[in-house]
Amino acid sequence: MLTRDVLRQPKLQFVPHFGYVSLFPFIMKLIPSDSPILRKQLELIHNEDLLWSDHGLRSLATTSSFYMKHNTEHDPPYWRGSVWINLNYLILSALHHYSQDEGPYSSTANLIYTELRENLIRNIVKRFYESGYLWEQYDNMANGKGKGAHPFTGWTSLVLLIMGENYV
Repeated sequence: MLTRDVLRQPKLQFVPHFGYVSLFPFIMKLIPSDSPILRKQLELIHNEDLLWSDHGLRSLATTSSFYMKHNTEHDPPYWRGSVWINLNYLILSALHHYSQDEGPYSSTANLIYTELRENLIRNIVKRFYESGYLWEQYDNMANGKGKGAHPFTGWTSLVLLIMGENYV
């Protein structure tokens, strides 16, 4: 059996490319409800300089050197800043879980959950009424405009589960 020897305690630190991928322990609800790591995750999620926008959570933090940079010369910044409803749904599911679970951060999780849910619903409905379409992704900047493929009733149709607060 392999074991890992740790010579010093791990130090929590900021990784320069913070984004959806950084939230997977949170998304999978692996963080104990009373852990200070949960408090830190909630702070990072609700930070406007990182992922938070009025239209949902960005896929990559504005502080990343890759934020809104093209993947290649001819390939736009696909997962580098836009709001994706599938990951926002998973994050809402985790926020809902932590808001219901007894712990010192349940009220904070509930406040963030409520605000994020409202931001997503408001933006998706507004963009639908403007264009008549559900979009693959949404701009994280001031306008929240639908981007990518349309009509795209795949991931964005999750808005119905978000509206019904159905997190399976």
